[in-house]
Amino acid sequence: MNLFLLRHGQAAEGDGLDLADDAGRPLTAKGRRQLRETAAAWRAMELRFDLVFSSSLLRAWQTAEVVAKEMSLNRRPAEAAELRPGGGARELIERVAVLKPPPENVLLIGHEPDLSEMVSLLVTGRRGAGFALKKGGLAKLEIEKLRAGKCARLAWLLTPRQMKLMR
Repeated sequence: MNLFLLRHGQAAEGDGLDLADDAGRPLTAKGRRQLRETAAAWRAMELRFDLVFSSSLLRAWQTAEVVAKEMSLNRRPAEAAELRPGGGARELIERVAVLKPPPENVLLIGHEPDLSEMVSLLVTGRRGAGFALKKGGLAKLEIEKLRAGKCARLAWLLTPRQMKLMR
């Protein structure tokens, strides 16, 4: 299995917005543009995603919508409460691990520091290994058998700037 972890695109800052909480911050126009550019790089790399799970926070969900459109996905993204900030990485890993038939390419869209902690857990078996995803950054993990612990190899971790150069 290939597990891709995508941090949401650039979002509006909370200052000056009439938002009850952080969950309603939308993507900025720049954030949407960067995601479209990123998707062009993914097409050039011939990436595909069988399943997409996203946090329900607006900026992550909007990221998922842009990805679905730009990548012409056959299935709509699915909400995963485990991808909300502070969500349960282990629970999400268990949820994906039991899917039948096992998907080949799964994309998870969420937030920092949770995504980096998930990369750390799956690659090293512990948290805090020092990985960091930029907004719009994408990591690819190659996994023989998914489990909550050391089970993956980090194939690559790309910033939006690097992906822009690839298209």
